[in-house]
Amino acid sequence: MCRTADLRQAILARNDDGARELRAELTARGAAAVNLLSSPGSGKTALLEAELTLARERGVPVAALTADLATENDAVRLARSGVPVKQVLTDGLCHLESAMLRSHLAGWLPDQTRLLFVENVGNLVCPASYDLGETLRVVLASVTEGEDKPLKYPTAFGLANLVVVTKTDIAEAVEFDQDAFLANVRQVNPGVEVVFTSARTGAGVGALLDRALAVLDGAEVHRPVMAQASAHGHSHGHSHGPGGGHSHSHEYADGGGLLAIQVSDPVGEQF
Repeated sequence: MCRTADLRQAILARNDDGARELRAELTARGAAAVNLLSSPGSGKTALLEAELTLARERGVPVAALTADLATENDAVRLARSGVPVKQVLTDGLCHLESAMLRSHLAGWLPDQTRLLFVENVGNLVCPASYDLGETLRVVLASVTEGEDKPLKYPTAFGLANLVVVTKTDIAEAVEFDQDAFLANVRQVNPGVEVVFTSARTGAGVGALLDRALAVLDGAEVHRPVMAQASAHGHSHGHSHGPGGGHSHSHEYADGGGLLAIQVSDPVGEQF
């Protein structure tokens, strides 16, 4: 049991080292990463597409990398925004890791990019334990998922710098209790900002982009109590190897419907 715990700590420590390196590289370029976590079906992709489209309209240089176990559906949707988008297929791995992300950015991330939005695998367990070198960690939950979601997934919500509620246009229909949800968020992450959005109606669209740009320009980032308590106290009860196999990367060109597919090795390198 001790060996299992030690191995998990070693994996997370190596990931954190890579995350620090990636964060420093992005900072040197005048850029920052935004790590988006949520359950499957939360509306994360729809909101991100709206935010990317708004960024392009405002002339803000952004890019997006989206990760899934299978299919290229999310990258196809996000590419409609007209910004650079890259799909990563994890071959069954339930989360991204910093070395994997760094390798996929190598030679791809446009030089002028200010914000990199990373749509993590739809999962509130494994991704919560892995720092990707992000400056802003955002956890999303739809009104359909239940007000007790923060209590069921305290690590994911407890380590968030920002919480976003999606699909608010149907909140009344599903009898979403906003006060109860906010109370549960505050229980696991006191002081964190909660933003309410609807990609369908446009309500709250732009808030995520605004918060990310503000942080990039030096605004203070919320520091969760859980993050301050312990660097690795949030690790979950099972672990995965830091790579070991190849991962497939699919890059989508802007406009014209062109698709370029490449296979990337997950070994980290500078980009």
